[in-house]
Amino acid sequence: MVRSNWTPLHAKLHLTLRSRHLLEQNQRLLVAVSGGQDSLCLTKLLLDLQPKWGWQLGIAHCDHRWRSDSEANADHVEQLAKTWETPFYCSIAEQQLKNEAAARQWRYQALSAIAQQNNYSCIVTGHTASDRAETLLYNLIRGSGADGLQALTWQRSLDSGLVLVRPLLEFTRTQTGEFCHDQQLKIWLDFTNQDLKYARNRIRHELLPYLHHFNPQVEQSLAQTAELLQAEVAYLEQAAHELKQQATSDEQVGTMHTPLRLNCRVLQTAPVALQRRVVRQLLQQALPSNPTFEQIEKLTALITASNGSRSDPFPGGAVAEVKDGWLCLKYC
Repeated sequence: MVRSNWTPLHAKLHLTLRSRHLLEQNQRLLVAVSGGQDSLCLTKLLLDLQPKWGWQLGIAHCDHRWRSDSEANADHVEQLAKTWETPFYCSIAEQQLKNEAAARQWRYQALSAIAQQNNYSCIVTGHTASDRAETLLYNLIRGSGADGLQALTWQRSLDSGLVLVRPLLEFTRTQTGEFCHDQQLKIWLDFTNQDLKYARNRIRHELLPYLHHFNPQVEQSLAQTAELLQAEVAYLEQAAHELKQQATSDEQVGTMHTPLRLNCRVLQTAPVALQRRVVRQLLQQALPSNPTFEQIEKLTALITASNGSRSDPFPGGAVAEVKDGWLCLKYC
């Protein structure tokens, strides 16, 4: 049994879980643990809250084999799991992962496999408000819209059908570090987090410290912005879905022979923000990859275009055309 003094972070997490309905009592939770301060803070807090919630916890570690000390890192996490008398699982990458995106995709696939094989209903990660702020800045610089800026939501469904939960989105990295120090938790330092060739590390070590000159609470402020955007994006997506249903013809099969169609007159009554979202949803049905801003704008412009107007081909060969008040996306 893990015993600890009840700290403000314990109280905050307990209230957050209850008010946001993130986790349920008596769940089997798989905690993703890298060995860094955020994941150790999360694990210790969950272990200390376990008697109140009745959870069954497991610890999972993913070894990307990027670093020379990755095996020692995994051993360190395994020893912590033994100390905490908690089941431990480790997944090791079989091949070299090309970039951060590939590593993230593999990591969630590996965590999902462990959870499914061992009957865990939920995967829990230690993402913080600091991560949320960094992600917002990263996506803003890349030109993302509101959907990208609100990334790192409190929970989301994985392709495996499991739920991913991020309970620490109101905690900063400073707070998790202080907690680990106070609790005498042995943090494993990942030296790749200092490598400035990665954009996210430059944001963390150069951009955010600079922004502190303008707002000492910049991480919390950016995380709050992401929180506001999350609710607004959810509302807009629902409104766009309803608008698309109103503007959609009955024969929305979307095959090589039957075009996808939208009623221009219905769409013209809606704000441009909803028009763009409906168009994006249509293109997501038709294109082999997520549509770009330029592709969405090209199709949105046809909503108010004259009869007979056409677009140049989209990837995969689809062409959009205005015909008798309908915006048709078909294959030539």
